Amino acid sequence: MDDLEKAILIIFDESGTVTSELKSQAIAFCQQIKDNPSICSICIDRLCFSKLVQVQFWCLQCLHEVLRGRYSGMSSDEKSFVRTSVFSMACYESLDNSNSVKVLDGPSYVKNKLAQVLVTLIYFEYPSIWSSIFLDFLPNLSKGGVVIDMFSRVLNALDDELISQDYPRTVEEGAISGKIKDAMRQQCVGQIVRAWYDILSLYRNSDSELCAFVLDTMRRYISWIEIGLIANNTFLPLLFELILVDGLPDQLRSSASGCVLAVVSKRMDSQAKLTLLQSLQMSRVFGLVAGDGDSEFVLGIASLLTGYASEILDCLKNLNGDLKRASVELLNEVLPSVFYVMQNCELDTTFSIVQFLSGYVATMKGPSPLTEAQLFHVGQILEVIRMHIRFDPMYRDNLDVLDKVGSEEEDRMIEHRKDLLVLLRNVGRVAPDVTQLFIRNSLSSAVGSSLDINVEEVEAALSLFYAFGESLSEEAMRTGSGILRELVPMLLSTKFPCHSNRLVALVYLDTITRYMKFVLENNQYIPLVLAAFLDDRGIHHSKVKVSRRASYLFMRVVKLLKAKLVPFIETILQLITVIHAGSDICFVVQSLHDTVAQFTSMDYAAKDLSGCEDGTHIFEAIGLLIGMEDVPLEKQSEYLSSLLTPLCQQVEILLASSRVQNSEESPSKVANIQQIIMAINALSKGFSERLVTASRPAIGLMFKQTLDVLLQILVIFPKVETLRSKVTSFIHRMVETLGSSVFPYLPKALEQLLAESEPKELVGFLVLINQLICKFNTSVQDILENVYPVIASRIFGILPRDTIPSGPGSNTEEIRELQELQRTFYTFLHVVATHDLSSVFLSTKSRVYLDPMMQLLLYTSCNHKDLVVRKACVQIFIRLIKDWCARPFGEEKVPGFQSFVIEAFATNCCLYSVLDKSFEFRDASTLVLFGEIVLAQKVMYERFGNDFLLNFGNDMKSLKSFYQSLIENLRVQQNGSLVFR
Repeated sequence: MDDLEKAILIIFDESGTVTSELKSQAIAFCQQIKDNPSICSICIDRLCFSKLVQVQFWCLQCLHEVLRGRYSGMSSDEKSFVRTSVFSMACYESLDNSNSVKVLDGPSYVKNKLAQVLVTLIYFEYPSIWSSIFLDFLPNLSKGGVVIDMFSRVLNALDDELISQDYPRTVEEGAISGKIKDAMRQQCVGQIVRAWYDILSLYRNSDSELCAFVLDTMRRYISWIEIGLIANNTFLPLLFELILVDGLPDQLRSSASGCVLAVVSKRMDSQAKLTLLQSLQMSRVFGLVAGDGDSEFVLGIASLLTGYASEILDCLKNLNGDLKRASVELLNEVLPSVFYVMQNCELDTTFSIVQFLSGYVATMKGPSPLTEAQLFHVGQILEVIRMHIRFDPMYRDNLDVLDKVGSEEEDRMIEHRKDLLVLLRNVGRVAPDVTQLFIRNSLSSAVGSSLDINVEEVEAALSLFYAFGESLSEEAMRTGSGILRELVPMLLSTKFPCHSNRLVALVYLDTITRYMKFVLENNQYIPLVLAAFLDDRGIHHSKVKVSRRASYLFMRVVKLLKAKLVPFIETILQLITVIHAGSDICFVVQSLHDTVAQFTSMDYAAKDLSGCEDGTHIFEAIGLLIGMEDVPLEKQSEYLSSLLTPLCQQVEILLASSRVQNSEESPSKVANIQQIIMAINALSKGFSERLVTASRPAIGLMFKQTLDVLLQILVIFPKVETLRSKVTSFIHRMVETLGSSVFPYLPKALEQLLAESEPKELVGFLVLINQLICKFNTSVQDILENVYPVIASRIFGILPRDTIPSGPGSNTEEIRELQELQRTFYTFLHVVATHDLSSVFLSTKSRVYLDPMMQLLLYTSCNHKDLVVRKACVQIFIRLIKDWCARPFGEEKVPGFQSFVIEAFATNCCLYSVLDKSFEFRDASTLVLFGEIVLAQKVMYERFGNDFLLNFGNDMKSLKSFYQSLIENLRVQQNGSLVFR
């Protein structure tokens, strides 16, 4: 063993005993050898004498790289030497007529690399230099399987490297591929096909593995060679014989079916294709799919039949008259087998069940009634849909507890079902009666099932009925047309044996909710609806995720039925109670008073509460029920008091015990208070402002007392962000519910909320102030005059004077919070200015912030990247000019403001910013901003007269046209210095 062989062995060593340093040295040494001008001779010499497969592979790899990289620089003699040597190896010949090593005795990966070297030579030399390579190869096939195997590997490598369209090719590769195929068609394809036939005939019984390999090669070439070479009375019978003879190995039979599929899939004119398909007499293989569905052969037959059916379907779409009828006959013959395959075999990924079936269903559309065969096929299609939307039972436990595996499978199935359910709707349109009957039978079978029917069957039947509702009109839903009048009551009164399963329970509740409009018109079913949601099928379900979903859906049902539920309120409230289950809410039957008692005695563990708000939907449902004016005042007060009183008492107890403790040391108390706030907030959504302030003020008083209690939370837990957020949310709710009667509580609330000055906190505070201004307008002026100086002080201390950093490295949580605060502050200023409250900026305490506010608005109106924000700032200026500047010669309300507007705003925003190249008039948002800028100039002209601009007229339309023309002319003439006239 010389140094080169040693180095190659070190490079390929995977034992872990070779150090990285030694491996690096070996790589460097081998690279030196590669750079040797005589590298081709060195490699071929080693290939003749070295029995080490690592050395053989390295030498072939080296030859491949040299040919690809240096071919044009090689001498004719060197090219000839390589060509002769490599071809001799491929033909199982010794280079020196001695007992030298033969590469074809090596493993597959070495022979594949030799094939790759030969294909590289073909790339450069066929047909112009080495035109006889294929013809030279054919006589050597008589040497036996080893050369036949190698010839097949060369053809396969040629397909992979140059011919196959499964891989992206450069323009040059495409041209060379075309040239090689043209030459082969003219010169040798016929001989190669004859060789394939002889090999299969000779070796079919003695070497089935070799025959299968040859067939796989042949399959690759059928797509571009003359189809008559294969589709004839000689070759096709041989292929079908290999498929049909029982006892031959599956691999051989499957490979033969692959060749027939290639024949079937050959691109050609539809009429010629139909003739070809008719000649195949494919019915003789239909029965073969009934074998072992997982065997290689049955899967091959499945692919053949689905491909055959797809081709017939294409013919059916493209042909007319007798030819179309002939296509229908062929399709009707094969479809039963195709449906069997779809339900029992693992299909090739290149075949889309939905695409094929959708194409077939599309052929049924038209004025003519469906034939008996088509109606039968529709039933089969529906069966395929049902089978394919079923979950795999192997994931049943994972899906029930929804662990990581179950979650991934559920997501996969949701995506998988999308196209299948679209297909279901299409089938429903062409054959509504068959579809409805199928869904009815599926659901009836599920409803009448015993314990032994599997979960997946029931879930699929319910999912079909749920999906069916998407195609129904509102009128059909309300009147219960078709199967609804039978199925909805049946479903409402059903308890499945597998109802404890999460998937079944969820789709059951979703399906009931989907058909609620039918119940809205058929009130006799309301008791059944209430039972379904309020017993162990819904909010009592053992799975927390189901009970959460049930409470949410029940809330939606209450919103829909609302007034129709008044007679049932007592019953509903007696059925609902809330108990703690981890960090969630579930339900059992008890009185309303015990509901609150149990809810307020929850001992929460310190854990993430994300998603637990779902549990409060039951309180929203209760609020919607008891908040109706149809409920007598006495009853309404009783119901509300029995909820609010214990909840508020629990908060007071928790606050009292927390006064002497560090709030951070009692996360369970914080979580408990948070849950109570959310419950009260949800409950209040059912009460209108008119009811609590005008018709029934006693109800409003209860909410005011509750607000008073909850505001104490801000005092005891001033730094607990989750509680501050929930209390703020409740104040928002009370503003809408109590109206102006909330005013006495606002000073204390706003003072506490302003205690924190983090950007996130200030955003929430500004949103609340914006709500107050939009709802009450100038009525909040006193409140605003008190809080604005504090707001301005905080925000001008946080926001930068110019731009917030952007670009790489600026996408941090801190920067995002600043951007959100900036946007919300501009919205706040806009709301103040447009609700006749601009005098707030001029109050004694606020005047000190006037200049920084103006500078910020000016900079933003000229430079902000968001044109919507710039537009808002221009609108703020317009409103302030109108509020603070009298018409010409009037008294100046804000000294210096007029000068600032003319010299700074008009010059920088209305001219220079518009001159910037980024101001693109073809952009819609820019045009809107430009319109506001023109309006600002009109207002300035009206207020300041000739002090603003002597040359502009007072007509808005002509001003805008003249101004745009001016800007565009200035851009052309701009020489770096502009004078504003």
